[in-house]
This record gives sequence, C-alpha cells and structure tokens, in this order.
Amino acid sequence: MTIPTEISAIRHADGKRRFLFEKMDLRGEIVHLDQVITDVSEIHSYPPGVSRLLGEFLVASVLLASTLKFRGSLTVQARSDREIPLIMAECSSELTVRAIARGAEAATSESFDALLGGGQLVLTITPERGKQYQGIVPLTGGSLASSLDSYFSQSEQLQTRLQLSSDGSRAAGLLLQQLPPQLEPNAAAREEQWDRACMLAATLSPEELIQLGDATLLHRLYHEEVIRLFDLEAVRFRCSCSQDRTFAALATLGEEEIRDIIAEQGAVTMDCEFCNQRYMFRESDLRGLLGSGDNAPIH
Repeated sequence: MTIPTEISAIRHADGKRRFLFEKMDLRGEIVHLDQVITDVSEIHSYPPGVSRLLGEFLVASVLLASTLKFRGSLTVQARSDREIPLIMAECSSELTVRAIARGAEAATSESFDALLGGGQLVLTITPERGKQYQGIVPLTGGSLASSLDSYFSQSEQLQTRLQLSSDGSRAAGLLLQQLPPQLEPNAAAREEQWDRACMLAATLSPEELIQLGDATLLHRLYHEEVIRLFDLEAVRFRCSCSQDRTFAALATLGEEEIRDIIAEQGAVTMDCEFCNQRYMFRESDLRGLLGSGDNAPIH
C-alpha cells in the first residue's frame, strides 16, 4: 500500500523499521534512538561533539546489524590520532546496543575531521557460531556515513547507502540496499532505480531524519512509489558484560600479577567501561586461577 502522511516531531520509540519497495529490488531500514542516547549519556558525560558522533555510531551499528542473517553482534569502531582515540558501538542480533568513546574527555571540536579524521574504520561481525570477520577502511569523506559508503563500495556486497543524524540527545538513520534481481533483471534499469532512490534520500535534512515519523519520512521521499512499511522492532541499551566474562578476562593477567594486586589492594576489582558495573574478586573467589582449587567466582 502507499504510505500515508502523518505528522510527527515528538520523541520516537527506540527501534528500527524495515521497508520494502514493492515494484523495485530495493529495501531499507529506518532507525530512531532517543532513550538509548539518554541511557548512554547518563553513564558517560561526553563533550557535545563526541556525544553527537557516538549517536551516529550507535545508529550505524543498528542499521548494519539489520543486514545480518545470523545470531551474533556487529561492532562499528574507529581509531585515530585526533581528539577521539577510540570510539565504538555494538549491536547484537537481539537489537541490544552499547557504546563508548575512550580518551575523548578533552575533545572540543564539532568537526568530524578534527575528532576522527585520518583514522581507520573497523567493522567486526562476531557470530555466535563460526569465525569472526573484520573489514577495515580509512575514515573518509568528512563523515561516518561517507566512510561506511566507501566500505560498501569496496566490498562485493549489494549496493548500500546510509544517512545518519544525531544532535547529541537523539539520533536517527536511514539505510537503502539494493536486492538481488527479481523484479527488474535489466542492469541499466536497476542502476537507474538505485541512483534515483539515493538521490532522493540525499535531499533529506539531518533535522528531518531525526524529527519525522517513519511513514512521513518515506512519503516525503518516495510518495510516487508503493512501499511496504513493517512493524517496529525495539532497540534498547544493554551491556553484554557479565561476571563470567570478567573472570575470563581476569584469567589473562596471570597468577603472579593477580597475587600482587591482592597483596596490595586486598581484592581484584574490574570495571566495565560501557556500563560502569564493578566486579570484585577476593582471593577466595580466585582459587582456580591461583592454583588452589577450581571454585567459581562470587560476585
């Protein structure tokens, strides 16, 4: 059916919605994150430019995770020698997200190039079963969206285009992806359809992307097309840290270092950077690591 017009400039429910062009081999996703941005901001107090960029990374992780066909997680991460040494966002196949910017407390710029320019973008796909996959491209084009577009243009995957927007308290994104030929086998016609869809998407302002409701946005861009809009799938903030994972990380320190920490501090404490959860292990909890038993840790 044709998408009706609706007016929506209020805060959105956090989630993603898939849409499908009924007469073209094209699909898309729209993501809105409002409460998630608030949840992350309450844990970490980042400078405005960092908060805005972190919102884009969170949206990008959800949009790209929507292309996965298996259980696991996708991480969008960037490293640079500019004002943000490291920034990353992770989305699971259950649409739970978390994010962090490391070493960016003193960042003052709002410019992408000043914050991250010249760095590397790393996409990591981690399936619950099977091998991890990584793709690495330079950060180019003055934005995260442009860098991701370059990544897809260099890969053998289907053509993909992203629009990202964040004001530091809300974030939104749009993904377009060309599907394998079914409705239109002619290569030239497929390319024309793709170019037109991307051209229209590029007319969307950052404010419209954040503020408009999904149906309104699609009508604004593609009112001449027949589009099917699917139900909202909720996205929420949830850290994947756990006592077992923290204990496993602690095991990499080695017995001598663990004993030194216990002797100095009385216990080993480890804090999760993503959610600030603190895990404490006393000597009696670490017998398996210290060669005096195989007791499980006690939180």
